[in-house]
Amino acid sequence: AFWIAVVAVAGPLAGKLADVQQNRAVDYLPAGADSTQAAKIQDRLPGGESTDLVLVYHRDGGLTAADRNTAARQIDEIVSGHRLTSAPHAVPSKDGATLMYPVSTTQPGQNDDAKQAFVTDVRQVADGGGGLSAEVGGPGAMEVDAKEVFSSLDGPLLYTTVAVVAILLIIIYRSPMLWLVPLVCAGVADALAMGAVYGLNRGFDITVTGQSQGVMTILVFGAGTDYALLLVARYREELRRFVRPYDAMAAALRGSGPAVIASSGTVAAGLLCLMAADLNSSSGMGPIAAVGVLCALLAMMTLLPAILVLLGRRLFWPLVPAYGSEPKQRRSLFAAMGSSAGRRPVAVLVTGAVVLGALALGAFALPGNLKQEDSFTTKPESITAAKSLAAAFPERSTQPITVIAPTAKAAEALARARTTEGVTSAAQGRSGSGWTEISVVATSKPESAGEQATIHALRDGLDGSLGAYVGGPSAQQMDLESTSTSDLKIIVPLVLLSVLLVLVVLLRSLVAPLMLIVAVVAVWGASLGVAGLVFEPLLGLKGTDPGLPLLSFVFLVALGVDYGIFLMHRMREESLSGAEPAAAALTALRTTGGVIASAGLVLAATFGVLVTMPLAMLAELGFVIAVGVLLDTFLVRTYLVTSASVALGRKVWWPGPLSRTPTGPPSAPSVPEDGERVRTLTS
Repeated sequence: AFWIAVVAVAGPLAGKLADVQQNRAVDYLPAGADSTQAAKIQDRLPGGESTDLVLVYHRDGGLTAADRNTAARQIDEIVSGHRLTSAPHAVPSKDGATLMYPVSTTQPGQNDDAKQAFVTDVRQVADGGGGLSAEVGGPGAMEVDAKEVFSSLDGPLLYTTVAVVAILLIIIYRSPMLWLVPLVCAGVADALAMGAVYGLNRGFDITVTGQSQGVMTILVFGAGTDYALLLVARYREELRRFVRPYDAMAAALRGSGPAVIASSGTVAAGLLCLMAADLNSSSGMGPIAAVGVLCALLAMMTLLPAILVLLGRRLFWPLVPAYGSEPKQRRSLFAAMGSSAGRRPVAVLVTGAVVLGALALGAFALPGNLKQEDSFTTKPESITAAKSLAAAFPERSTQPITVIAPTAKAAEALARARTTEGVTSAAQGRSGSGWTEISVVATSKPESAGEQATIHALRDGLDGSLGAYVGGPSAQQMDLESTSTSDLKIIVPLVLLSVLLVLVVLLRSLVAPLMLIVAVVAVWGASLGVAGLVFEPLLGLKGTDPGLPLLSFVFLVALGVDYGIFLMHRMREESLSGAEPAAAALTALRTTGGVIASAGLVLAATFGVLVTMPLAMLAELGFVIAVGVLLDTFLVRTYLVTSASVALGRKVWWPGPLSRTPTGPPSAPSVPEDGERVRTLTS
């Protein structure tokens, strides 16, 4: 009844989340960067934010007189139909094969629908034919294309994720109905998360981007299914010991609940560290992703148990766990793997470390920073137009640099800009609210080393004494890269410290948490190394998103520790029951290995869905996390953590009481009046 009420309230709010997405470049920028300030001031100038386009007319072998007349006629039609900031003038290429028309308007302002309508209308007017190509590019067209891509992700991303999770759950459970229950609960959790994030956006103005919403959906289904797998596995085990499903679920929650709650809390704590990032997109993703994880936890710890108890044992058909029965004994792959790790723990540990270290070396092969023209895996018209411009005008930039100077010093700023090395031309634009806009054209092509040097020179000459800001698309990309690097230095130690503190409290040890932290950091390095070997040669990705190292680190550390908690919590439970350290480690691997492997496969598959998305930053993030989860599941948890635990013995629990004295055997189980067997759970 509670969850029906939750869905009734959260459902309508969830449908509004896409309306508050912010996918402009400025929405990803660092709060205090030059380019951010320039963009904000531009919004306050007369007419508000400008939409800048570039029309590109091209014919192989050279434009004809008829081609030029066609282009001029279409430009006149655009001028007559829209209020432009200035009349467009043709800029011919040296080889005579290309004409470039810069077009700018403030008519749409910040209204996304109006922007899209303007770009669509211009594209309908700009029509080639007969060997003449007409393309519409520029920052405004690229922004509209990016928003369309993000808007188109919601449906395919959700459907693909649901399909992947459903297939894996059917394979894991081998039941015609059981797989549906966790999937429905994950869907409800996703709706709750979207409604909650919409409320956070309205109440606290948290930045919601297409990237953060997509990652949140993946986390809800991936992490939620993981929690369901752990709970259902324990519930199936308890159904053999209790007559009533209610009692079995109560015992399952007591046994697995602490590990699930602790793991989700660790993930949320790690993700919330992103709030300290200066990059708007990263700082917004932290609470959004944390909300997704906590909603998944809430659904899997309350809604899932209620449905499972209501439906009873028959839900597991045809493999129904009957009361008093024993599970079918099968040859356990994880028992065999644990035995091999237990026989020569040091050798296994050293070999695994060498493998991870060798893989990490591939990180040096990662391609350079991702350029705007390479940010889409499928090329929209704005990207093909940018490539056409770069080929036709190699001697100059086709994307202006924006300088925003105080109006009182605008003349001096204009003069300095014109004399700055690497500048071809500079022209004064709009003025208002005490600021003046200056458009600067560099001699080097966009996002090249030469243009970056020009931007640095402009900032050195204009920022200090004149108080001007230097922005524009290329400056924004530079600020993204530099801020991502500085955020990495701040967030990494913050995440490690917060996760370490949670693990110390949970495991009541210092050695075990440090062991898990070292393991997940090694996995992160190895995952980036694999990415370096795959991105460009196999996936055709020409650059690496600046935010990839930070985001992949936070997710892999948080999610990797998640599985470590499942394993170490069971190991600690076995130790408290009197098992010797080596036996406790191998028993924990044997009993949780299958669940952790299933959970790892589901989580890796859900993040792997991002690889199929048409945006390079999502594809790269999904690939690195999927590879990391698989390495963590089948190499680190299975072999390295187990072998390290066997090698360290009781020292793994230092300085806690388990490191000093063995625990006595557990007390005999009590038998209540109704004769039901009750398993004594010590924690």
